[in-house]
Amino acid sequence: MVDTVARTSAWSIADAKARLSEVVDRAQCAPQIITRNGKPSAVLVSTAEWERKTKRKGSLAEFFLSSPLRETDLDVERVRDAPRDVSL
Repeated sequence: MVDTVARTSAWSIADAKARLSEVVDRAQCAPQIITRNGKPSAVLVSTAEWERKTKRKGSLAEFFLSSPLRETDLDVERVRDAPRDVSL
């Protein structure tokens, strides 16, 4: 059964393999860290959390339109140099 208290736990790879069902159950409530040689190596999260984190939040045009730099007076000049010679 999944704990009702969300808590992130760290698991060694060996422990995660041996108790995979428990790791997956706990990931429904909080991210579960998998360690290798004592160092964090991976994180297991629920599908709902993954979809929430990776969902697109608008288009590139909307991003630029909402940029705080939009109202600044940047003077950007395009370099009009000729292309360099490349031998193929």
